[in-house]
Amino acid sequence: MGVKIAILPEPRIQERIFDDSHWKQLEAIGTVVRNVKEGSPQPETLKEVIAGADFAITSWGCSKLTQDILDRTPGLKAVMHAAGTVKGIVTPELWERGIRVSSGNGPLGRGVAETALGLTITSLKNMWQLSQTTRGGGWNAGKERIRELYQVTVGVIGAGQAGKHYIRLLRNFEVTIMVYDPIMTDAQATELGVIKAELAQVLATSDVVSIHAPSIPETYKMFDRDRLALMKDDAILINTARGSIVDEDALVEELRKGRLFACLDVTDPEPPAPDHPFRSLPNCILTPHIAGAVNNGIKRIGQFAIDEVKRVLAGEKLQGEVKEEQMSVLA
Repeated sequence: MGVKIAILPEPRIQERIFDDSHWKQLEAIGTVVRNVKEGSPQPETLKEVIAGADFAITSWGCSKLTQDILDRTPGLKAVMHAAGTVKGIVTPELWERGIRVSSGNGPLGRGVAETALGLTITSLKNMWQLSQTTRGGGWNAGKERIRELYQVTVGVIGAGQAGKHYIRLLRNFEVTIMVYDPIMTDAQATELGVIKAELAQVLATSDVVSIHAPSIPETYKMFDRDRLALMKDDAILINTARGSIVDEDALVEELRKGRLFACLDVTDPEPPAPDHPFRSLPNCILTPHIAGAVNNGIKRIGQFAIDEVKRVLAGEKLQGEVKEEQMSVLA
């Protein structure tokens, strides 16, 4: 018997994450069974598609892989989640049966990190204001506020997949990188070439603070009034993680003082109300949750899932493997 790969997301999601080259790769590995029913996959559909599979690929819209679904596929080796968090699909039965789980947080994190770097450069360069000035007929007003990504301190909050890649990108510049991550070891900090520090020190020292922490109870409104007050005047706050990590009322207060500049790709809730101050404050750049993967970038996640299947078959280490003990600290 050859390898069977079950594609569980609905067709609309399949089209987002896979193109013709991806289907050819999958068919070269083995038999591919696809969910052909529109709409969020229902349990009966999942049972039908996953039956007898060696691998399952999930994505947005897929529900939890419960015991009755897994009973249909006793030989399942691994689930490759072509999306971010696996919390929507994982059940205790997966771990009990020794089924491996891989998350697409890695490729998603690359997109997040690249976006954060772009926001870092454009904000330090004061491009947002200068663009408005030149549109209005001006030219030089605001140039005195330009800063280069040189001999400044960048604070990174959270060194997961996105945070680590952001750090790797920053190492192309002559900057000091400080990191707050309670899980990071001193050895890991040394390997990354960063200074590990407590949150208060990172906030008080950094010219740019980029949030890459997971949305877990411990990070809910982590950036509250007191912590935002620690940040330097003219510091830049970038949030490409989750809106819930920032106390938005407190941030609005700071922005109204004109003390900080914020780039927010995420809010809580999304979208913010039409009259929310984030939409009108001149020192707040608001984008519609585009940091992770959009349009052609989403195909990166599909390729990653396929590569993870290939790694299992080759006996290689999974790059996105998620362990049961990690679930409490993952987004």
